Amino acid sequence: MSRNVTISLAVLGGFALILAGLLFATRPDAAQPAAAGETYAVPEAPRLNDAPDAQVTMVEFLDFQCPGCAQLQPVMSQIADQYGDRVDFVIRYFPLPSHQNAEPAAVAAEAAHQQGQFVPMYERIFQTQPQWAEQDDAAGVFRGYAEELGLDMAAYDAAVAAPATLERVNADEQAGVDAGVGGTPTFFVDGEQLRPESVQDITDALDRALGEQGR
Repeated sequence: MSRNVTISLAVLGGFALILAGLLFATRPDAAQPAAAGETYAVPEAPRLNDAPDAQVTMVEFLDFQCPGCAQLQPVMSQIADQYGDRVDFVIRYFPLPSHQNAEPAAVAAEAAHQQGQFVPMYERIFQTQPQWAEQDDAAGVFRGYAEELGLDMAAYDAAVAAPATLERVNADEQAGVDAGVGGTPTFFVDGEQLRPESVQDITDALDRALGEQGR
């Protein structure tokens, strides 16, 4: 089952989405991929959509300080809207050691996720990346976003301070290493790692997976 995909590279403001080169921040210590068949989705992970009966699962391992991930964010949001409840769009955190504020950003996003507000925080963090990427108090910036989004600040502060929240981020990072993730963004569709060079490669992979599920 295929569908016409209307997503254009113009969504990126003319940015050439070459996912195999500059877009990736490499991680040389990545492990070999885990056993085939694992989708790398977990129930507690945040989603870009609500699709409990989805036919296909797409997982993105991302780093909030990764410029390529930030460029891709509006495209991924549009793809999630376009495929609706047919594809489960799962996000997993993969903060790279070279990005000093990637981990605090992931913690902030996870704290928002615990209040059901992951997507607004995800969008805000990525859309303002140049403003906080090199700041010494990025956590304070993220707290300001939480206030603007109307989150329960006592609960947000408690989540940010809780060891379990950082453990959740670290668990995603380890899962990525175990899956052979070598940089961000990295995608899996039904457990198969994609190596896309364009947005069309992503949507083509989703269409193929949906077609196989529909047979």
